[in-house]
Amino acid sequence: MATRSAGTPQSEASDPGSHRGAPAWRIRRALPTDLDALLCLEAGFPGDRLSRRQLRRHLVSARADLGVLGRRGHPLQGYVLVLSHRQRRDVRLYSIVVDPALRGQGAGRALLDWALRRSRQRGAAGLRLEVRVDNPAARALYAARGFREIGGRTGYYEDGADAVCLRRPFV
Repeated sequence: MATRSAGTPQSEASDPGSHRGAPAWRIRRALPTDLDALLCLEAGFPGDRLSRRQLRRHLVSARADLGVLGRRGHPLQGYVLVLSHRQRRDVRLYSIVVDPALRGQGAGRALLDWALRRSRQRGAAGLRLEVRVDNPAARALYAARGFREIGGRTGYYEDGADAVCLRRPFV
């Protein structure tokens, strides 16, 4: 699924790659009480949405890292979901969702960097994802963070769009 956008404790806070004047993003682990806010973010996109049931399951799963992004005094403005599998050394970046009003402000980059840190902390060998072939902004972000193309999927998305498969190794 991966990116749908244009894009905590201090140890998980702001984007280390941000530039001066960029918003101070706060990213923390999602809580069950974030469910309605996550659904509101999902509702802002026309397709490939996660359901209430799916999000609820990911909120309590030991195999899911779900980070939420916001700024002080604002509702949740984005999230990232990384899934692990018992029999795989790589983890999968399943989704990054950013409020469309925040395009170009580094929110997607901050969420991706959080996902990369969390994945390394889990001991993953790498991070894999799929991204729409027609999403050049997301593809450029992933390339800048060391992701390389490893394949593709024809008709992968709900609307029939193709995906590019990417991987970022950690070891």
